[in-house]
Amino acid sequence: MQSTAISITPSTSLHRTPRLNPNSTFSLHRITAVNFAGNSPKNVGFNLGRRLKCGFGGVIPSSMFKKSPGNGDVAVVRAAVPESVGGYSDVVTEAATATATAVVGNRVVELGVLFAAWFGFNIYFNIYNKQVLKVFPCPMTVSVIQFAAGSVVVLFMWMFNLYKKPKVSNAQLLAILPLAVVHTLGNVFTNMSLGKVAVSFTHTIKAMEPFFSVLFSVMFMGERPTPWVVLSLIPIVGGVALASLTEASFNWAGFWSAMASNATNQSRNVLSKKLMVKKEESMDNITLFSIITIMSFLLLAPAALLTEGVKFTPAYLEAAGVNVKQIYVRSLLAALCFHAYQQVSYMILQRVSPITHSVSNCVKRVVVIVSAVLFFRTPVSPINALGTGIGLAGVFLYSRVNRIKAKPKAA
Repeated sequence: MQSTAISITPSTSLHRTPRLNPNSTFSLHRITAVNFAGNSPKNVGFNLGRRLKCGFGGVIPSSMFKKSPGNGDVAVVRAAVPESVGGYSDVVTEAATATATAVVGNRVVELGVLFAAWFGFNIYFNIYNKQVLKVFPCPMTVSVIQFAAGSVVVLFMWMFNLYKKPKVSNAQLLAILPLAVVHTLGNVFTNMSLGKVAVSFTHTIKAMEPFFSVLFSVMFMGERPTPWVVLSLIPIVGGVALASLTEASFNWAGFWSAMASNATNQSRNVLSKKLMVKKEESMDNITLFSIITIMSFLLLAPAALLTEGVKFTPAYLEAAGVNVKQIYVRSLLAALCFHAYQQVSYMILQRVSPITHSVSNCVKRVVVIVSAVLFFRTPVSPINALGTGIGLAGVFLYSRVNRIKAKPKAA
């Protein structure tokens, strides 16, 4: 266990520097120190060490520090300060409190910026992507452009050490390959749906992801969902069905494409559990996403050329009556936003708990749907809005109850 130490600098000088007497009397003072989940204490602004240097010549062993368990993101530390040294305990408490407050403030600002970027990039991706697919209905080519832009960003970050370049073995690449395949299919199916139906309807159907997650976990992982999880799926399925029946832009191609996207995206999660199980094969989410992005580009580019041909040339687009400059710019912006919102999503996941990320993802979907309806002026009937709302409420409920563990049966 790491011990936490806080350097103390006295605010006033002393004429005589006393030293700690082993027989001195100590008083315990509560000091709030931030220790966020997933981060070591050295990342929250405190000096680490085996001992606490008091600044007055004495040394307090780290064994006198005790963390109170079960406090979540905030750990309470009790610091031992000799009573014989007058105002030092106040200095310790004030310094620690000020530091903790500053750390929490910085943390809140950082998360606020990341969440705003996550929502913003997602909104702009869906808007630009829909605009491109309206005039250029080639979802595979559009997906290739998005993976290509993401690959360039990844290679740039690795080249200039903005993110550590991983050392990947052949065994790891073989384990990642199935994940890259379903990731590729998921993006292609999403673009197929966005090209056929309204953005708001595609995201309403994609609210069915929890249903496929539970289904695949039962089928391939042998996991039994709790009754609460099963009950939360009812409003999801019912809400999506109600929204589908009253959707003005409904067509079967767009509906089944979005459903296929749900299936492939959730199968990726199941595959990652089954394949990436060895410690030597594990890697952080951002590195894994970066490798999958490059592999998806390499997998999809040949397939797109064979099925859709070379249609993204200026000559072809001009012949089709498309504004070449406009579609190139919007395609690039959509591709960059596509990679950025996923990258930021993983960055947030490293800083918050899975349940917080899941709930935030539900809120993000609501924001995207509302933004798309307003931007594209999509006609929405009251029944359609009710179905969408019920489905999203079910997703929120699922994200809450999914963390409840089933009680083990008594022997």
